Amino acid sequence: MFLRSAKKTGSQTQTPISGGSSSIERSFAILYTLSASGLLAIGIIYLHWVLVADLHKVNTAVLSNRISTLQILLKARPNDHEMLEVEARIESEGYTRILDEMDRIIVETSGMNAILAPSLFPSPPESGKMGNDIEKRVTRDKKTFLLMSAWAKENPQGMRRRIQVALNVSYEEKLKSSYLERLLIVLFAGILSTSVIGVVITRRGLRPLRGISREIGRIKIDDLHKRLQPTEWPNELRPLAIGFNRMLTRLDLSFTRLSQFSSDLAHEFRTPIHNLMGEAEVALSRERTPEAYREVITSSLEETHRLSRMIDHILFLARAETEAQSLQAKQFKAETEITGVLEFYDALAEEEGITLTSSGSALLYADPVLFRRVISNLVSNALQYTPRDGSVFVKIRKSGDAWIEVCVTDTGRGISSEDLPRVFDRFFRAERTRSHFPKGLGLGLSIVKSIMDFHQGQVSIQSEVNKGTMMVLRFPPPPASPT
Repeated sequence: MFLRSAKKTGSQTQTPISGGSSSIERSFAILYTLSASGLLAIGIIYLHWVLVADLHKVNTAVLSNRISTLQILLKARPNDHEMLEVEARIESEGYTRILDEMDRIIVETSGMNAILAPSLFPSPPESGKMGNDIEKRVTRDKKTFLLMSAWAKENPQGMRRRIQVALNVSYEEKLKSSYLERLLIVLFAGILSTSVIGVVITRRGLRPLRGISREIGRIKIDDLHKRLQPTEWPNELRPLAIGFNRMLTRLDLSFTRLSQFSSDLAHEFRTPIHNLMGEAEVALSRERTPEAYREVITSSLEETHRLSRMIDHILFLARAETEAQSLQAKQFKAETEITGVLEFYDALAEEEGITLTSSGSALLYADPVLFRRVISNLVSNALQYTPRDGSVFVKIRKSGDAWIEVCVTDTGRGISSEDLPRVFDRFFRAERTRSHFPKGLGLGLSIVKSIMDFHQGQVSIQSEVNKGTMMVLRFPPPPASPT
């Protein structure tokens, strides 16, 4: 029943571990796709920009060279209209028009006026230099032209001529559109490919994680002794394997202690219950005198008192492990609390013929109630295992690291070196102790250890058989006050 209750309590007090619910695989695949698609888009944009820039540069050079040639001819032979007409008829490089200062056409390429009127061209710069401003025009028949204008340098007669040149770039515009469409197709195909590749790469990359998850899932309660081999996993998963192995070690130790505790608990409860049942059966086997019944009831009451103390100790230890213990810590004089405990045991010590003394003083930062319980448990143990004419001595001293030490020393039977490592285990009692002191519970030192853990303190033991035992409690200094 105790185990079921503990399990139920644990299930009710579970604290959820925070963490996102999104899929790592999906997140990695999306991030890979976005990054790869982004790089692909940047590359495609750059290629398209390079193509457009190069075509624009070539077309600008063609128009500029055309204007430069005409400027040279006009300067050398301004009145040679026949030569100018021959030059203007060259249609392989586009259309050419030469106008005088009154905007009258001197020569032009055949059919140019029907396609590109003079008013469509940009105004030439007045500086006399070649104009670099190019305008793009789309005609009614959906043809695209680049237009440029410039003044011819003044000739000896002082007359100026205006030059207008045009270049048909319809094919190039189609080429750019077709190239852009192909680039977009490559982009979409690349996005689709990177999505598939991202999923494949992510699944392959997370395969070891799924493998370690399967290995962890195979571990049952009976397999807590098994361990993962960190060297068999990638470097990124080795800390996980090591951490899981450490958790398994803690769980294995906890289950072992729980199993041992359950066994010890059943054994400890069985003895007083059997005693109660046996005494009751003997008392009821035949008629007895009132004095005999009184003896049975008195003995049964002692056993129930023992069970009650055991239950109180077990509940204290259970709360110590399953609940957050809130300490009512404060500073107090340790010698005052110790004197109060020793006064309580004075009568018992005098009856047993044991000397009970204390010395030292110090300000201690702890929970006074728990501190009294620790001292009471240690003094009670010392009195129980110290023979007549022995002594129990409680000493308070300060250590060099500002910690306070409380030493409880007795001249009792002592503890063997084989039993010392287990004295703080629950229900542990040495065999010779069980035979001489059958009423002991074996929980006193476990409670002392738990209380010292609450205070983040330390407890140690030194003992020699037939010479005595010294328990040393070390309490940390009070926390620094916030400034």
